[in-house]
Amino acid sequence: MSHITGKNQTSAEPAAPVGLTKATGTASAAQAADHADPAGTATAATAATAAGAPGVRKRSRSAPELAALLLVLVALIVFFWLKSPYFLTKDNIINVLTAIAVTGIIAIPGTMLLIAGQVDLSVGSGAAFCGVMMATVSQNHALIIGVLVAVGLGILIGLVNGLLVTVLRVNALIATLGMLAVLRGLTEVRAHGATVELANFSGLGTARPFLSIPVPALLLLGIAVLAALLMRYTVFGRSLYAAGSNPVAARLVGVRGAKMIVIAFVASGVGVALSGLILDSQLSAASPNAATGLELSVVTAIVLGGASLAGGRGTIQGTIVGLLIIGVLNNGLTLLNVSSFYQQVASGALLILAVSFDQLRLRFAKL
Repeated sequence: MSHITGKNQTSAEPAAPVGLTKATGTASAAQAADHADPAGTATAATAATAAGAPGVRKRSRSAPELAALLLVLVALIVFFWLKSPYFLTKDNIINVLTAIAVTGIIAIPGTMLLIAGQVDLSVGSGAAFCGVMMATVSQNHALIIGVLVAVGLGILIGLVNGLLVTVLRVNALIATLGMLAVLRGLTEVRAHGATVELANFSGLGTARPFLSIPVPALLLLGIAVLAALLMRYTVFGRSLYAAGSNPVAARLVGVRGAKMIVIAFVASGVGVALSGLILDSQLSAASPNAATGLELSVVTAIVLGGASLAGGRGTIQGTIVGLLIIGVLNNGLTLLNVSSFYQQVASGALLILAVSFDQLRLRFAKL
């Protein structure tokens, strides 16, 4: 977790031996180009591409890992299909997609953050806070006002987290952990410790407008496709890879890593708000205890999908496969009447295995 734990202390970070000389040379070229292009538009695009090249190579090496994850997913599907005749039914598949949608909508921008060497642990509390605020506001105003308030608060939460990390240089773990406690406390205060009822808002969480697929699953699919395209084909995505791979070199070549990280935190805030609204819609109520432990599921899916805690690597596709593995595992264990307590044990063990594999991968990469 070198980038997460020491991200804001760039002077203490060792520069990567690969490409540092190139980075310095590119920085000089970038500075020269700045004189010709005061706006810095061309320089930023060129610098992001140059600094993001290591990330591109890492993404190409992720193909075998993605294939291995797919094999694990197929093995789980076959196992639970043999154990339960209800597993591969249409209704159960929809149940799996619905179950992973809330986690996935947050995990997609969470993947962007982890690629940049950052992490957001406030997502569970944020979802509950946005959900409760939407429900309480809607008691005295139109539903659309409550929805706009929730989305606006999600954006504000992400912006505050991003500014704490990039401007005040607060470590991302500490900043978002503190935000987790603040938001959970504010949620309890706003709801007076009780569940807030919400009527006439079931469509977002339960409607099935296309092929009987619920809206949350369709939203997850759309967000995943958009995020994958952004990470692969835009300066924004290359800048996040560059900031996570080598923040010192990225800064030298002119990559605006801080700006991109703030945008990623804001995207996480939007995902948090949307997940909170979906939970409200599914339950027809807002609970101050909703989404407890959601951050654990999000981090597990991201790391299981191949993203590194050290930053600089990971894909949206891998996170989706990680989500499916977790969803299939939980659903299969439920069909086999395994206690929910043991399911928590399985989720925790899965996270430990994923992080352990990530650390072994980093060690072998240095050989």
